[in-house]
Amino acid sequence: ANNLKGEFTSSGLYYVIQDSGTAKHPTLSSTLNVNYKGYFLDGKIFDQGSGVKFPLSGVIKGWQEGLQLIGEGGKIKLLIPSALGYGNTQSGSIPPNSVLGFDVTLNSFSK
Repeated sequence: ANNLKGEFTSSGLYYVIQDSGTAKHPTLSSTLNVNYKGYFLDGKIFDQGSGVKFPLSGVIKGWQEGLQLIGEGGKIKLLIPSALGYGNTQSGSIPPNSVLGFDVTLNSFSK
């Protein structure tokens, strides 16, 4: 039953929608409230948070693209190539050129 089937966007983002949420989806001008867990491909968690608010326009491209695919209450798994993440620069504990995994639940958004 846990047969998750993912898809790639044209930019190379891999995603699995686990719950599509409501019919209305956020746009780049929306402010989002999410729960998330970020991990490397070996499963090591580098970041997590709940009730985190941010403008969608202010986060990495992989999030900008992926989070427009779900509505409120939606859950998505994202595998983000470095080109849509932090690229070839170090970001905190994230080494350059890292592929990043995220599990994100979209609690709510405004606009």
